[in-house]
Amino acid sequence: MIVERLEGLVLYVRQGCHLCEHFLVELSVDLGPAVEHLKVQDVDGDADLAVRFGLRVPVLELDGTVLCEAVYDGTRVRQALGL
Repeated sequence: MIVERLEGLVLYVRQGCHLCEHFLVELSVDLGPAVEHLKVQDVDGDADLAVRFGLRVPVLELDGTVLCEAVYDGTRVRQALGL
């Protein structure tokens, strides 16, 4: 089931980021209803994350490995999740 594959998948975003919103829409197309289980983390809500990512958002990680940054790479994400 796709929901189990989403464990370890985190999308780092920033409020008001158009790129982040667009990225999430594209990701939603691939994940479908399972996108509700995606962990979305606002980097500005955590000082360490704000320093770690700076302006580098959106960033999608799976188990700590960056799958894509700034631009959604659907092929890579689908392959990593086995979709």
